[in-house]
Amino acid sequence: MNQVALVGRITKDPILRRVSEGRVQTSFVLAVNRNFKNQKGEVETDFVLCTLWGKAAENTAKHCGKGSLIGVGGRIQSRSYEREDKSRVYVTEVIGEDIRFILTKKRTNDNLYSEQVGSMTLPKEEKSDAEHFNLPNRETEGLPIF
Repeated sequence: MNQVALVGRITKDPILRRVSEGRVQTSFVLAVNRNFKNQKGEVETDFVLCTLWGKAAENTAKHCGKGSLIGVGGRIQSRSYEREDKSRVYVTEVIGEDIRFILTKKRTNDNLYSEQVGSMTLPKEEKSDAEHFNLPNRETEGLPIF
C-alpha cells in the first residue's frame, strides 16, 4: 500500500507548467510540522516536495499562495535523473491526488504560469536538492508555520 496524507503550509506560490499534450502540472514544497518536540522543546518541520496534475494543479495555483494551509493525499514516488556531469540525482516526492484547501492565502504573484513551454525538464546546471526545489530557509524567509 502506497498512501500518504499531509497537512502543511505551502512555502512559495505554486506555478503552473504546461507540459506535453496540453497537460498542466505544478510542484511545490509543503512545510509539515512534526507532532512532537525535540530535546530543546522545539517543533521540527519537514519540507516535502509535492506534485499535482490537471485540475488539482490549476486550482491550487489559482487559489493558494505562500503560507496557505492545505491537505494533500496521494502516493510517494521516487525518480532519478542524470546531470550533465553524469552524476545521478534521486528525488522522492508526493504525487497529490486529493487536495483540501484549509486556509488559503493570497498569491504574492499574479502570474500563474511558468515561462517554460513544452515538456518539463529539470535544470542542467548543478544545484543541490535544496537549491533545485527552492527549499526555504525558515530563519531568513519568515515562513509561517502553524
